[in-house]
Amino acid sequence: MKFLNHRSTMSSHLLLVVLILCNTLSHGSFNSIYNSFVNCLTTKSIPQKDISQIVYSPNNPLFNPILQTYIRNRRFFNFTTSKPVLIVTPSKEFQVSSIVLCTKESDLQLKIRSGGHDYEGISYISNVPFIMLDMFNLREIYMDVYAETAWVQAGATLGEIYYNIWTKSDLLGFPAGVCHTVGVGGHVSGGGYGNMLRKFGLSVDNVLDARLVDVNGRILDRKSMGEDLFWAIKGGGGASFGVILAFKIRLVRVPETVTYFRVERFLDNQNVIDVVVQWQNVASKIDNDLFIRLLIQPITTKHENKTKGARNTKTIRATFIALFLGDSSRLMSLVNNELPALGLIKQDCFEMSWIDSVLRWASFVNTTKPISLLNRTGDPSHFLKRKSDYVHEPISRDGLDSIFKKVISLEKVAIVFNPYGGRMAEIREDETPFPHRESVLFKIQYAVNWDEEGVVIEKEHLSHIRDMYNFMTPYVSSNPREAYLNYRDLDIGTNDHGKNSLEEGRIYGTKYFKNNFDRLVKVKSAVDPTNFFRNEQSIPTQTHSFGKENKGSCFTISSVLVLGECLILMSIILF
Repeated sequence: MKFLNHRSTMSSHLLLVVLILCNTLSHGSFNSIYNSFVNCLTTKSIPQKDISQIVYSPNNPLFNPILQTYIRNRRFFNFTTSKPVLIVTPSKEFQVSSIVLCTKESDLQLKIRSGGHDYEGISYISNVPFIMLDMFNLREIYMDVYAETAWVQAGATLGEIYYNIWTKSDLLGFPAGVCHTVGVGGHVSGGGYGNMLRKFGLSVDNVLDARLVDVNGRILDRKSMGEDLFWAIKGGGGASFGVILAFKIRLVRVPETVTYFRVERFLDNQNVIDVVVQWQNVASKIDNDLFIRLLIQPITTKHENKTKGARNTKTIRATFIALFLGDSSRLMSLVNNELPALGLIKQDCFEMSWIDSVLRWASFVNTTKPISLLNRTGDPSHFLKRKSDYVHEPISRDGLDSIFKKVISLEKVAIVFNPYGGRMAEIREDETPFPHRESVLFKIQYAVNWDEEGVVIEKEHLSHIRDMYNFMTPYVSSNPREAYLNYRDLDIGTNDHGKNSLEEGRIYGTKYFKNNFDRLVKVKSAVDPTNFFRNEQSIPTQTHSFGKENKGSCFTISSVLVLGECLILMSIILF
């Protein structure tokens, strides 16, 4: 242990020296990049006064606050994490076109961030020099209550959508996620999953139009982009194809009264396995108005023993969280008939408006007002890792027993079961790039959070969630083992966009998109043949382009080399 601590101390000292050296070497490079980028934007008819308010170099005191505000995973919130050479925060849609064109001319990578909830941080980190395009200033929402539609810019949050709907109507809603700080651009283009999917499907199933900036800087809508590209950005991830500016969404009608419940059952003294077995058999088949999420967590309970005193016991807590689009009387009748093992009682059920259910699902206290949904930053972030699976066949009683024992032994990993069925089962797998439809009983999210800093602690938690994921192999989908794009997971494959780009992309692409992957590749090859819009898990082109354009480069290649060498040297020290 002393050796490890000594080695860690030496690495830290050496890293500090390298960081100082890199800062000294790259100070001029950053200025060169900034000046060249600004000059390029000027040639695109953006006034200097506007440029100074949207382009930030690392020398700008606002650079770090802007970068850090929307980092939602503390794993990517430290001084060793790669940072952009520039941050650009457009306030008008036409500015995005110029930003794309100038980034192309600079021969740098472009990363696009709308809310920062990407679990692997790939919207704001990279292993090569990059420019980060942050969409948070583009968050206008234009409601048309009479048409029951809205145009929502990519930088808006889900909470802002819900709040704006509520200010105009008590009887309209939108099927999207329960976390109110999630950005629209990534959430919707990746599928958009929420607690009304059994009634109304995914967010992308309710997208009517879109505006996007393509690789040539053109602002396109559904008509001008064509149905193939429009299809691709409805679940295939927008960042592979362009910059999503806005979506036109169809609002849905919700009842005046909805019902919420959250009940807990414990493995040591209640029939948890019986309830979960029954839940598996009915949760995807019950009335479409009802969505019941199941959260499995390892906990430690304290028991009093007359002879041995207090004793801690490790067990499982199963939490059933529901949204029912109706009143509690009808809900009680449904649950008692279809899921009697749960033992739901009237006192468990709380009737409320739809907007209040949004607040409750977002973990606000029941006295919170809807205006709280406009808080874009939310709670302080944790260190975290997520993984996903899909289940097509019910897990046996013995299987569940083994899973619960594994969860208890690992102590740190929680599992969330989200039921499908209903509207999800009515939509063809190829209707959108999101393919996990008819045969899915429920989706699994594996989650681990921690607050302690340090490499050893991180490795321990990552090891636990990967162990749990491997243990689940016999119980989940296979060939491919499916995964959900918006639960981004770099463990299942990454792409360095070299000569094997298509083969590398197929590894993770078939897990996210199944048979839709090949069509996504064709669309990508047609609309972005030089693979400008790329990230660690983007859609590849059919044939790799070895020669990237570098005409009219905004700055010299030596600037990139200086930054790149610093990144490589830091990586060697750290790993």
